[in-house]
Amino acid sequence: MKAVFLDFATMGDGLDTRPLESVVSELDVYDATPDDKVAERISDKDIIFCNKNVLSAELLAGSRVRFIGLTATGTDNVDLDFAKANGIAVANITAYCTESLVEHVFGVLLMLTHSLHRYAATVRDGEWQKAADPFLLAHPVRELSAMTLGIVGYGELGQGTSRIARAFGMDVLVSARPGAPSVPEGRVAFDEVLERSDAISLHCPLNAATRKLIGAGELKRMKPSAYLVNTARGGLVDSAALATALETGEIAGAAVDVLPHEPPVHGDPLLDYQGDNLIITPHVAWASNEARQNAIAELAANARAFLEGEQRNRVV
Repeated sequence: MKAVFLDFATMGDGLDTRPLESVVSELDVYDATPDDKVAERISDKDIIFCNKNVLSAELLAGSRVRFIGLTATGTDNVDLDFAKANGIAVANITAYCTESLVEHVFGVLLMLTHSLHRYAATVRDGEWQKAADPFLLAHPVRELSAMTLGIVGYGELGQGTSRIARAFGMDVLVSARPGAPSVPEGRVAFDEVLERSDAISLHCPLNAATRKLIGAGELKRMKPSAYLVNTARGGLVDSAALATALETGEIAGAAVDVLPHEPPVHGDPLLDYQGDNLIITPHVAWASNEARQNAIAELAANARAFLEGEQRNRVV
């Protein structure tokens, strides 16, 4: 079976490709593939590995591909309807970056609640050196153990976030599916999660029902002392509404690892925001060394399962 990895560089440096090489007879690896080169590079391949390259019906129709292995949980870059109609198997990877992403969630939450970035800046600016006391209480510090965390999206990542939140002593509210006609046992209505939570962490997929799930109305329902963390998909949040909410004090702070368009070459309202109650990172919550190598191992396991006639992590 001939395979191609279209955008290996998106996985970062220092990864071992031998797990993939052990599954296929031939593997071509490209750091990146421009849109106008995708058709050429997949035309004679049985297996496609990729992360972000868009695989449209038009491109897939011109190939002999039988399996698409995605190095991510999201599948929005593949025409799944065409794949299903034409017998092309598609598999994503799950549970490969749970520890990395969950640690990121609480890393940024601690930065915000303990004002760590503000205190570091205070020391760099020489304010501690001029203080009258041995300590300088210039910014508020809040304990996670006194807070309630709302989790929207309760798959592998949401459950991992819940586990660590409870270890910190936080109360946890798991949101029911927004807009659902009823609230299952053990869940809390989405609007109630907005109103009761001291911090909200998003872990749901991006689709027609969740696009701009957090907009001006939802931000107004949150506590003025609340924080928002988004490590899922940028399109879940209305960037302009969040920038306004941060500037006007409707919420206390936010940390986003994702934006609606990545890389944000055309800008974004959050990139223009200058307040220190916003932390933006460039889609790296998932990207510990361990998680990235786990992704390669999962990708190889999915391909091997397909070749052996098994259904592993299949979305089509």
